[in-house]
Amino acid sequence: MNRLGIRFRRSDQADPSTLLSRAQNGDMEARNQLIQDYTPFVLKVASQKTGRFLRPGVDEEISVALLAFNEAITAYDGQRGSFLSFSQTVIQRRLVDYFRRDRGRQNEIALSEFEEDDQTLHEPNPLDRVAQATWGMQQEQEARRLEIEEYAKVLQQFHIGFSELARVAPKHRDSRDRAISIARAVARREEYRRALVNHGELPVKSLVEEFQVSRKLVERNRKYIIAVALILMHDFPYLQGYVLER
Repeated sequence: MNRLGIRFRRSDQADPSTLLSRAQNGDMEARNQLIQDYTPFVLKVASQKTGRFLRPGVDEEISVALLAFNEAITAYDGQRGSFLSFSQTVIQRRLVDYFRRDRGRQNEIALSEFEEDDQTLHEPNPLDRVAQATWGMQQEQEARRLEIEEYAKVLQQFHIGFSELARVAPKHRDSRDRAISIARAVARREEYRRALVNHGELPVKSLVEEFQVSRKLVERNRKYIIAVALILMHDFPYLQGYVLER
């Protein structure tokens, strides 16, 4: 995991942080490679936002989302959190803008194509709306399920069972908020992330000094802090929303 919050690919692929840096410095090859590597991510975000399966070459929302991802490459800086979280926000906003702009054109089509001889307009079939809403919920449930499965695999690398999380979570809100603040620091700072990813350990001494807490507190909440930090370091938008809302 690097400072952008992007998972590293296999060793034969370029470091995403290097590609992003090169792309922001005008390297079009690096920009195109980054877009190509993360097209599945872009399609996932766009499908979730539209609530339906998007077909390449058919649905214009895909082009809007890819342009938004390209925009995010240009606009991103290290102060905006992880790159994927930032790009997800840009994609979602651009799709909302697209829906708003397209609404007027859709109304014109409805007036021209659904008007009968008696000038009566037909309302959209309610079953269509139900089907679309149901499809959207199914897509979201599947995305959540896959995200949880992937998170469980990440936890296993640190010898933490998914079933342990409820047990190791601090019971008091103040303690939980403090642990989440520490986890944020671990996810945000390069040296802290390196200690966790490379050695599977928290930089306890540094955290104690930075947050002015006891060593016992950090060690007692070690698994919870690591679990939250891993959520923030990876592309887990549903889990991130759940943890940060709480």
